[in-house]
Amino acid sequence: QVQLVESGGGLVQAGGSLRLSCAASGRTFSSSAMAWFRQAPGKEREFVAAIRWSTGSTSYAENVRGRFIISRDNAKNTVYLQMNSLKPEDTAVYYCAVDQAIPRTAAIRRDMQGYDYWGQGTQVTVSS
Repeated sequence: QVQLVESGGGLVQAGGSLRLSCAASGRTFSSSAMAWFRQAPGKEREFVAAIRWSTGSTSYAENVRGRFIISRDNAKNTVYLQMNSLKPEDTAVYYCAVDQAIPRTAAIRRDMQGYDYWGQGTQVTVSS
């Protein structure tokens, strides 16, 4: 069974930085894509960023591009989300998710339905 455990959330002032981690276990992820989504109160869950495990290719939502960086550590089976220049509108619960078997020629998916397993989420709060 795949398990995803997020950590690193917290309270930070606007303009600050946080790094989220997602530790994955339960299978090999060489043919997977890992993503971060977030959900603010009263809003739908939205795509933030994703990375293809095999090649390291990435995809970002427009509202975080240039501020957030997604990366992975193959040896630790861990995906990171470095969040810089944080804004109050980045406040949300952040979820890690895995698309178990993304075809080599397929684009990284940005919809929730493309992901098979989810973590429990970690709260990020940005104060103004």
